Amino acid sequence: MDYVKLGHTGLDVSRLCLGCMSFGEADKWIHPWVLNEEQSRAIIKKALDLGINFFDTANVYSLGTSEEFLGRAMKDYAKREEVVIATKVHGKMHEGPNGSGLSRKAIMSEIDKSLKRLQMDYVDLYIVHRWDEHTPIEETMEALHDIVKAGKVRYIGASAMYAWQFQKAIYTAEKNGWTRFVSMQNHYNLIYREEEREMLPFCQDEKIGITPYSPLASGRLIRDVQETTHRSKTDKIQKMKYEGTQFADEGIIKRVAKLANEYGVSRIQIALSWLLHQKQVTSPIIGATKIHHLEEAYGALSVKLSEDDITFLEELYVPHSIVGHN
Repeated sequence: MDYVKLGHTGLDVSRLCLGCMSFGEADKWIHPWVLNEEQSRAIIKKALDLGINFFDTANVYSLGTSEEFLGRAMKDYAKREEVVIATKVHGKMHEGPNGSGLSRKAIMSEIDKSLKRLQMDYVDLYIVHRWDEHTPIEETMEALHDIVKAGKVRYIGASAMYAWQFQKAIYTAEKNGWTRFVSMQNHYNLIYREEEREMLPFCQDEKIGITPYSPLASGRLIRDVQETTHRSKTDKIQKMKYEGTQFADEGIIKRVAKLANEYGVSRIQIALSWLLHQKQVTSPIIGATKIHHLEEAYGALSVKLSEDDITFLEELYVPHSIVGHN
């Protein structure tokens, strides 16, 4: 496994990050395909065996049970100082007022609840899951700064927002001497490249680490268009993100398959290798529900694409509507 610095920090993270949205109790969230604890532990253990030290979850994933599964596995399988644990805040955790968002009240409450579920004294990276248009950015950034200074969080990051919003947050922190975002977890893959317009150039200029989510477009990049899975049939978010452009994306998906056949590797490895060749990308967040998903993702690290290959994969792309910022 290769390790790189996360943005302009001294933090070493593996070139692949294991996303933990696939773990949790199925009756507690919108995804019926999530893995139970025994299945989740097997995936986490395999990730550690492969050298992955970077794990990403969120308070809202299966209403906290993803954090619980990850925390218990880490206690059994890893040394705390050797792993990098990220979790997120923003999503709706209970009904009624103050059940979601990035207010000072929500951040101060949710970090403590996440730490309790993870059975940890701190998280390495605390990420705002979305922009909160109902809370002043000054309030959010000061609260994040305070939990860093309290020792509950080592670094802070952001996810899925417009570049102007991200810039405003960074400017606000710098103006007030508060902790600055070090990473951006954004929606980026071969069939969704809108981040190349503003967010990626901004992050490169500001030395912000990029940890893309949905690197395989929720599995669409790694199977024929007509092929279905339990997840593809039941994942409403996947349908929202990609169904509107499926005809435009089909040519790219076929090219992934063609290159995979030519190189004698899997489609996972071609799609991930393309991301790993993007100089702005630090560590794609891979979701895995089977051991072989992890093994194939690991194999992508050794797949080298030529400039002609990259052009071949990219040239059919057409502009897409913005997806994921709300």
